[in-house]
Amino acid sequence: MVSSKKICSILVNAGVISADHAKIALQRDVITRTKIQIEREKKRETSGVVNTVETPIDFVDVLLALKVKKIDNPELPVEEDVLYEAIAAGLNVPYKKIDPLKLDLNLVTKTIPRSFAMKHLLLPLEMNEGRLVVATIDPFNQEAIADVERVTNLKVMPVFSAKSDIKKMIAECFGFKHSISAAEDQFSRTGVELGNFEQYVRLTSSDELPSTDQHIVNAVNHLFSYSFEQRASDIHIEPKRETSVVRMRIDGVLHTVYKLPKKVHNAVISRIKTLSGLNMAEKRRPQDGRIKTEKDGIEVEIRVSTIPVAFGEKVVMRIMDPAVLFQNLEFLGFEDDDYRKYQKLIKMPHGIILVTGPTGSGKSTTLYSTLRLLSSPEVNITTIEEPIEMIHEDFNQIAVQPAIDVTFDTILRNILRQDPDIIMVGEIRDLQTAQSAIQAALTGHLVLSTLHTNDAVSSVTRLLDLGIPPFLVHSSLTGIIAQRLVRTICPFCGEKFEMDIDEFNALGFSMAADGTIRHNGHLTHNGTISSNGDVILRRGKGCVQCRYTGYKGRKAVFEVLPYSENLKKMTSADVNISELRKIAEIEGFVTLRERAITKMLNGETTYQEVLKVTWENI
Repeated sequence: MVSSKKICSILVNAGVISADHAKIALQRDVITRTKIQIEREKKRETSGVVNTVETPIDFVDVLLALKVKKIDNPELPVEEDVLYEAIAAGLNVPYKKIDPLKLDLNLVTKTIPRSFAMKHLLLPLEMNEGRLVVATIDPFNQEAIADVERVTNLKVMPVFSAKSDIKKMIAECFGFKHSISAAEDQFSRTGVELGNFEQYVRLTSSDELPSTDQHIVNAVNHLFSYSFEQRASDIHIEPKRETSVVRMRIDGVLHTVYKLPKKVHNAVISRIKTLSGLNMAEKRRPQDGRIKTEKDGIEVEIRVSTIPVAFGEKVVMRIMDPAVLFQNLEFLGFEDDDYRKYQKLIKMPHGIILVTGPTGSGKSTTLYSTLRLLSSPEVNITTIEEPIEMIHEDFNQIAVQPAIDVTFDTILRNILRQDPDIIMVGEIRDLQTAQSAIQAALTGHLVLSTLHTNDAVSSVTRLLDLGIPPFLVHSSLTGIIAQRLVRTICPFCGEKFEMDIDEFNALGFSMAADGTIRHNGHLTHNGTISSNGDVILRRGKGCVQCRYTGYKGRKAVFEVLPYSENLKKMTSADVNISELRKIAEIEGFVTLRERAITKMLNGETTYQEVLKVTWENI
């Protein structure tokens, strides 16, 4: 173990803490360790847990307990990762931030026992060129490292990692693995015994573990808590021939998280069905349900969808996080002039505002955030949804139930007797719903709804295609917004790079030598050109914080189209969409592609994201 004085010397030389703070920490070392030990004992007595493996108290624990301040920002304490990374550099030992999604569950849990891992704070991470990479807070603990080498017959390469990360991963990996392994063993014991016909008959009525089995309960609870921690929007549990794959969608991209034994798949699905109120016995038909749980003291709803596939039932769970669905409109991603246009639209007393875009483009977030902004004691807001994505007590929310003829159309025809001021219709998908929405708008109500079109301008022709006469479109439609979600560059590993201007333009952009991008002769983006004539852009190198993707979080890109008098004059049964777009652009309409380019040149996203989610309108 490295001495406290040596650690202080390393941190002071690295400029992480001041010499005065280091001196104070050394003076309070023994007293602080005693206080930490007393707090541990109190916590253990309160929890009632006995025989827990105690981890040693080291000098970094003392620094964290004393909340030693940063040199560059004296109001904030130094983070644990910063301390360990600086110590690793001072000791000339590799530092590794543990990425939970990259861990091999079997490698972690089958290499060394949990008690040994906790006692020495060792966590097997990966195999690297025949060597076992092990995270530790004491790379000089030769005795423990030698024990691992003797048990595994592998050469160990120790790397420095933060203590809290190691403890957390040991608890999660061993806890989850134990639950799954115990469930698998229990399932194996209840398998069909072909040599005994009576036992075979008895067991076929219970061919899966009960959903109340404690191991299954623990495993499912872990999946939920882990998805919250990783900021996942969806959890997929997919049965394959030999395994069950768990994937999570994070920032719009699916990551494989676990591969579970196929034997426990049905038990896990049954547990989820129980929590969401679904019929466990029904495995042939798709089912939909919802689970209400808690995340950091805030209620979170999880929408559950099951469907039969080739190797069993697949479950997809959409996490409806209030922190995501209800946001400040100003920070969703609107450019300033588009935000002013949208504010003007939603403040109108009546008319239809359409939000368009494909599934997963953030339409629900825009609508819910808008409704929360408009909500007040003087306003009656009623929503019609299929299903209700997030319950909010300020809204009167109605769920569509086609089985009993409670549809968008039938509710809209009756909702006007409820004296609404603002109506949100989940989706306009047929003529009847569109006619009812228009009727509501014409009778003095503000109607917000979604429509599945590629851009704002084509929404006008979509309404006409549904069968709405042009004169009703003129009198009811007030504005349309289209949106997409682009991944934003990770703030922890973002960097500038240069790209040849010809190569940049070959991708579909049109940047001039002075750094301007002109579109249709009326819009200019200002980029940055290097001294040798290359385009200066930003990207993420990839780090643990962003799971080596280079992206962390997403932002919406919008195009806002007020339905002006000139556009109304151009709208007829045989309207030309290209002519509509030209009129809109003359009036200042800015497309999704142009808004995405602005975000790219501002360093918020990359050109790959711009090309992926937007396109040039022809």
